Amino acid sequence: MKLQKLIAVAVTTCFVLSTQAAETKVDAVAAVVNNGVVLESEVNEMVQRVKTNASRQNQTLPSDRALRTQAMERLILNSLQMQMAKRMGLQITDPQLDETIENIAREQKMTLEQFRNQVVREEGSYEVFRERLREEITTGEVLRANVQRRIYVSPQEIDTVTKLMEQQGASNEEYNIGHILVALPSQPDAEQMKEAEVKANKIIELLRSGSDFKKIAIASSSAETALEGGDMGWLNINEMPTLFADQIRGKKKTDMIGPLRSGAGFHILTIFDIRGANVVEFEEVNARHVLIKPSIIVSEEKAKNTLTNFVKEYKAGKGDFAAFAREHSEDPGSKLKGGELGWADPGKYVPAFRDTIAKMKKGEISEPFRSDFGWHIIELHDRRTVDATAEKKREQVTRLIYNRRYNEESSNFLRELRDQAFIEILAETE
Repeated sequence: MKLQKLIAVAVTTCFVLSTQAAETKVDAVAAVVNNGVVLESEVNEMVQRVKTNASRQNQTLPSDRALRTQAMERLILNSLQMQMAKRMGLQITDPQLDETIENIAREQKMTLEQFRNQVVREEGSYEVFRERLREEITTGEVLRANVQRRIYVSPQEIDTVTKLMEQQGASNEEYNIGHILVALPSQPDAEQMKEAEVKANKIIELLRSGSDFKKIAIASSSAETALEGGDMGWLNINEMPTLFADQIRGKKKTDMIGPLRSGAGFHILTIFDIRGANVVEFEEVNARHVLIKPSIIVSEEKAKNTLTNFVKEYKAGKGDFAAFAREHSEDPGSKLKGGELGWADPGKYVPAFRDTIAKMKKGEISEPFRSDFGWHIIELHDRRTVDATAEKKREQVTRLIYNRRYNEESSNFLRELRDQAFIEILAETE
C-alpha cells in the first residue's frame, strides 16, 4: 500500500522542465492502479475518441464528466489486464501485430497502404493505432486465458438445450441487445441495495419516457459495454446470460426490460433489433497445412521465410507439399499425413486460421500467416455445404452454451480483478 501511495505522490508532484526559460508540465496522473498509473492524457484521448465516433454515428452523448468517468473505468480495467499480461509473460510480437493488421485491411478490401492512410486520416497517428491495437489484442488474450479455464459444458446441458431449441423452432433468431448495469459492491448492505434499486428504477423511467438508451448507458452503466452505448452486439438467445434470455424470449424490438437483479447489480435491457432464423447448414472445408513454431532456435523471421520460400517454389510447380509438411510441420495431428486436415467445420480452427481459409479459393495456397501457435500456410482443396447432422447440432449448441458462459464469466473475472486491486482515482487537474 505504501508503494502505491509513493507513486501517486511522486508522479503528481508538480514537476517542471526548464528549457530556454520555457516550462513544460509533465503529464499528470489520473489514477494509481496497483503499481501502475493512468495518465490524464490517456483519459482525454479516450474521451475524444468516443466523441469522434459518436459524431460519425450522430449519437448524442452525456456530459464530459460522465464520459470521463466511463473512460477512467475502461482504462483502469485495461491497466489491470496489461499488468496481468506482464505477469503471465504474454507479449504480442510485431509479426503477430502485422498479421492482424493485414487481416483487417483484407477484410475491408484495402491494400496495407490504403488502410494505413485511412488510419492516419481518422486516428492521426499510425503508430499510436498500432500500439492501441496491440493492447486490445493483449487484453483479449488475458481475458480468454483466464476465462476459458472457468468454463465446462456438460453433456447433460447440451442435451437439455438441444431439446429446448428443437421445441422452440426459431433457434437461430438473434437479438441486438442494449444493456445498462447499475452495479453493486461485492457485499452490499441494505442501504447500498436500496440506493442502486432507486437509481435503476429512475433510469427505466427515463427510458420509457423516451430518453436515448445509448446516451443513458454511456452516462450511467457500469457494464464493460458502457462506452459503446451498452451495445452487446448480436446474440442468439442461448448465448445470452440465462437471466437475460429468460426475459428477452418473446419480446419485441424496442421493448424495455428490467430492472433485473443479479449478484452484479441491477440490469436494464432493450432490444435494438431482431433478425430472423436461418436454415441450419454448415460449410466444411478440406485443406492441408504446415505449421512452424518460432523458438529459441527458430526465429519469427526464419519461420516465416521458410514458408515464404516454399510457397514460391510450390507456385512455380517445383515444391511437394506433402513432403514439405512431413519434414517441417510441427502439427502432430497432420504432420505424418502430409499436412492433410480432412473435411472439417472451419469454426473449429483458431481465428487466424479460420479467417484466412474463409478468404481462399479452391486450389489456392495462402501466404504465411501467424496464429497463436506459430506460422502457417494452407492449401484449400475444396468446400462443401452440408445439412446439420445431429452431431453438428450438438457442436452448435456447445458453442452457444460456451459463448453464454464466456460472457458471464468475463464480467465476473473483470469485477474480481478490480475488487482485488489497489485503485486510487486522483482529483482532476485543471
